[in-house]
Amino acid sequence: MKGLSKSRYTKFCQCPKALWLHLYQPELEIIDDSLQGRFEEGNKVGNLAMGLFGPYVDVTTYKEDGVLDIPTMVSKTLQEIEKGTQNICEASFTYVSQGCMNYCAVDILHKTPTGWAIYEVKSSSYRSEKEDTPKELRKYTRDIAYQKWILENYGINITGTYLVRLDSNYEREGELDIQNLFHIKDVRDLVDLEYKVVANNINRAIKIILGDEPELNISQHCQDPYNCGFIEYCKGDLPKPNVFDLYRMWFSKKCEHYHNGKITFEQCKDLALNPIQMLQVDCYLENRKHINKEEIKNFLSTLHYPLYFLDFETIQPAIPPFDKSHPYQQLPFQYSLHWIEELDGELKHSEYLGDSINDPRRELAQQLCDEIPFDACVTAYNKSFECSRLEEMAEIFPDLRDHLLAISHNIIDLIEPFRKTMVYYPAMNGSFSIKKVLPALFPDDPELDYSNLTGSVHHGGEAMNIYPEIANMNEIEAAMARKSLLEYCHLDTLAMVKVWQKLIELSEAN
Repeated sequence: MKGLSKSRYTKFCQCPKALWLHLYQPELEIIDDSLQGRFEEGNKVGNLAMGLFGPYVDVTTYKEDGVLDIPTMVSKTLQEIEKGTQNICEASFTYVSQGCMNYCAVDILHKTPTGWAIYEVKSSSYRSEKEDTPKELRKYTRDIAYQKWILENYGINITGTYLVRLDSNYEREGELDIQNLFHIKDVRDLVDLEYKVVANNINRAIKIILGDEPELNISQHCQDPYNCGFIEYCKGDLPKPNVFDLYRMWFSKKCEHYHNGKITFEQCKDLALNPIQMLQVDCYLENRKHINKEEIKNFLSTLHYPLYFLDFETIQPAIPPFDKSHPYQQLPFQYSLHWIEELDGELKHSEYLGDSINDPRRELAQQLCDEIPFDACVTAYNKSFECSRLEEMAEIFPDLRDHLLAISHNIIDLIEPFRKTMVYYPAMNGSFSIKKVLPALFPDDPELDYSNLTGSVHHGGEAMNIYPEIANMNEIEAAMARKSLLEYCHLDTLAMVKVWQKLIELSEAN
């Protein structure tokens, strides 16, 4: 019997169609590697938070096939409640409503003098009270209200409801201090507001579960509060390109145009578009490329030799693994560096890759300073990322500070000719990421096709996920993974070299 869980309930609250698809056509949901990595980080956060209030009992139980044994978990939970256990983790309850099973597992069920408190652990970050608006918190309080409803129908007296998140202000020094790593917020008032609609939402959700696929158009809810993994399915019948491909337009505005029948680029050409959007539409409709040779020449004149091309790869662990690191801080573990010392000179390359165990930042920063001269001209693609990493390392390594900041201040952004519309090809489809620009500029070059990389790493999300796992691999697997990482990052900077060379070619073309 298909039923509700807290994740299914919140999915329904965002979009009933998403719940139906999740149950009956889950293969249509697109979960990218970055999101999958967040799920895995979330499990680590949840496990660490279990010890927040001292000794605990985790009732998680699996069947032989690896599926959760929910009846056993419910039974264990009731036994621990009878014992008066102070902290029950993954405390499990089921409650049947209108023939539908409602299930929840409370992250931490904490005993109080008069009942029990629900602590919902999320792997997201707390930043400040200013950012904790009711709208922002609603994505969490829906979930907690659903749990409270089940437990109270089960006869459990709930005396408090709390949200537990990682405190982004925490900086690790030595052993993890989980009392300061986590931020606990009392969300009683907001949960009580959500509680009033839980029963009605459950009744509506049951009708969705028992019915046919609901008809719902694309709207703001597709990205509120989370990006829906079924959106490409819902956009499946739309012509390509369409209004949702327009460059840097608010999704809510795209939805407004969509509902007003402005879907194709032909229909969008009379909208109040910004210059980049207008260029995107015109180049597609007229099947032409836009190249401004004079502006390209002006950009190229800002570059000088020796000329360097730099790219970092990073991990972004929820739980800070090293001293001087924060939750979800981007920690560089790898770089690729191409350079050419003079016009028509030899293209050279160097690289760095950490060992997946120790903090790689000091060694990486030192090698970078050794390889890039103090006053060198450095390029990066979308330079804010590389500049931020350099500035962060300069903050924690005072002896390298001046050199790292010099590199950062001298970086010129290779995305600029595209973002400033010096060059636009219809194949870019409104995106200036190098993964879109490269195949547009070099459509038939297999050397520059990321899908042709033979290893397991084809994009940054895969690099981020595989690097920490190398420490747990055998020697052969680790060697293959490291080779894949090196090949991928090498292609990132080689791609930058090729883009630079193409810009020179375009500026000189008759």
